[in-house]
Amino acid sequence: MPLLQHLCQLLYDSHIGTMIRESDYAFSVIESVHVLAVTLLVGTIAILDLRMLGLVLRSISITRIARSVFPLTWSGFVVMFLSGFLLFWAEAAKNYTNPAFRIKLILLALVGLNPLIFHTTVYRRVHEWEVLAISPWRARIAAIASLTLWSGVIIAGRAIAYF
Repeated sequence: MPLLQHLCQLLYDSHIGTMIRESDYAFSVIESVHVLAVTLLVGTIAILDLRMLGLVLRSISITRIARSVFPLTWSGFVVMFLSGFLLFWAEAAKNYTNPAFRIKLILLALVGLNPLIFHTTVYRRVHEWEVLAISPWRARIAAIASLTLWSGVIIAGRAIAYF
């Protein structure tokens, strides 16, 4: 048995994994918290992405919006990560072979690379374009990639239950 599959089986068979999975309420409560955290995270990211596309809040600078939403974005991320890990823990052995889960992980890696690339390139010169109604093409590409990848993460996450 491959090491990763063995680790997934250990998580699945653990007391915590079994407790979450077999509880009348634990899994559904954790899943609800996860969905709300994803909503907070993606919602705040979408505000910034839609602003960079020039579709909303055109009169407000990019950096002002970013400063306003980033604390909420990070809060959503932390809760999403922790609740997602607990959901994975409860179903690790099943998720190991689930194609929707694997696609979600790939999309999460890509959605993590997108802001890393954006903030180390285009955003470094934000002071030059932050008040423009429509951002430069590279910022718009990053915004479109972000919205597309997050949509994919949500769709793949939802599909996990059906595979």
